[in-house]
Order: sequence, then structure tokens, then C-alpha cells
Amino acid sequence: MTDRTTPYALLVHGLWHGAWCWDAVRAHLREQGVDSVAVDLSLTDLAADVQTTRSALDQQDRPAVLVGHSYGGAVITDAGAHPLVRHLVYLAAFELDEGESISRVLPAEDLPQTHLADAFRFSEETHEISLDPKLGVEILYNDVPAEVAAQASARFRPVQRRLFRGTPEYFAWRTVPSTYVVCTEDLAVHPELERAMARRATKTLEWPTGHCPMASRPRVVADLIARKVEEAK
Repeated sequence: MTDRTTPYALLVHGLWHGAWCWDAVRAHLREQGVDSVAVDLSLTDLAADVQTTRSALDQQDRPAVLVGHSYGGAVITDAGAHPLVRHLVYLAAFELDEGESISRVLPAEDLPQTHLADAFRFSEETHEISLDPKLGVEILYNDVPAEVAAQASARFRPVQRRLFRGTPEYFAWRTVPSTYVVCTEDLAVHPELERAMARRATKTLEWPTGHCPMASRPRVVADLIARKVEEAK
């Protein structure tokens, strides 16, 4: 039976991914004796994904370190207002403020853009966005071993276009301690945009990685999460 006072990590993935993208990180966490849960988001609507995350927090019913990657940052910004959340970790993630969405962050600042949109493939019939398999991998997995990147891209799934316009209802980073990891070799979310969002966090780290450190540096990611879980005790 799980001790309801022992903190754990709840892991929230980004666009085109699923809970599977945390498998390597979770393996390292298990080695360190740290419990973790990875949610599978619908990737259809931000509010629905926030509710999925809140439901996972309810089900576990114990203190949590909430970790969001990329779009997952928008999710944990809102869901992190849950009373059981002790710390927020943003991995190259969208730490949004009022009125912002993942397609509209800090509009008053002249921040550089990446070429991620060049990899978008639109479906007018389903209103979904998928990724060009070659260009998408080059942008999201630029520092990941080829075989790992190929396995990941084979599991990519399309996402609803409305996700890009979703705005959080709550802004947990205003009251919950947070750590932002800027990935300095990121080709999907520009590092300068990450640094700008990281100004909202309690603490900022910079790693020389691409957009998906869960795939390129899973042990480093796990070590950070494990420290935050330990601090939450």
C-alpha cells in the first residue's frame, strides 16, 4: 500500500507524444527509489488535458512534483494549482501567463522563432496537425541517437489545432515553487523564448540539449526530478 505522505513525480508529455516518452526517465527514477506516474493526454483540448492531469493527482492523493515538457508546461501551469502539488518542473516548456497560449507567448517582446512550423502538416478534414516524419525528427530530436529518434517518431500522433490557442485558467507558478530548464540547443522552442518564460520561475537551469532531454539525457532529467521529490518530503 502506498504511503500517502511520500511525494512522487507526475510527468506530463508534450505535443505528438504520449506517456511512453518518459519511459527511460522513469526507469532511472525507479533505480533511485522514486515513484512516478506518466499521464497520457488526449491532445485534443487544453482544458481536457488539464482535467486528465488533475484527475491523476486526485487518484494518487499524495504530494506531487509536477513535470511538464513543452506543451505539457501549459498543462501543469493550470493543473499545478491543485493543492497536492509541491513543485513545478518545466522542461523546455510553456510557462504561460494570463491571456497567453503556446502560439502566443510574450507578444510584446521581439523574440526569435524556430522553424518548427515548417514541419507541420495540416488536415483540413480533421483539423489536426501532424509532423513531417523527417523534418519533425530533425527539429525535435536533433541531439538524440538515430535509433531512439526513429522509435519515437514512429509513435507520433496528430494533435488538434485548437491546442495552440488554449489558455490556462490558473497560473500555479505564481504560488508554487518552480524550476525551469532551458535547453540551449533546442530547435523547436527557441532558447531565447525559454529564457523569457523562465523569468517567471523560482529557479532556472540551462542544459546543452535539444528539445527532448528525456530522450537524449534521461538520467540527467531523472536526477533533477529525484532532487525535487526529495525536497518535497
